[in-house]
Amino acid sequence: MLMTKRKPATIGEILTEEFMEPLGLTQGALAEAMGVPRKHVNELCNDRRAVTAATALILARVFGNSPDFWLNVQRRSDLWKAMHSPKELARIERARPLKAAA
Repeated sequence: MLMTKRKPATIGEILTEEFMEPLGLTQGALAEAMGVPRKHVNELCNDRRAVTAATALILARVFGNSPDFWLNVQRRSDLWKAMHSPKELARIERARPLKAAA
């Protein structure tokens, strides 16, 4: 599996640095726009909550981009974490490819 050694930007970093800060949005203002509790936004900003399909759709609607953008940020982060976790790597290494039928 080929992946970069550099840790990708997290949802929290992208959300705060690329969207909230340039727009002057507080967590409270974003929560109101999203129609979610402020705690939900706080957890996203601090990488304690993952972006689900529903959250990706909400963020896309609020910021005018695509849900795929948000899901891809989450996916890259999840894959990097799995590839750099000794516990997960051990689980991955135990898997054996199936032999192709002739």
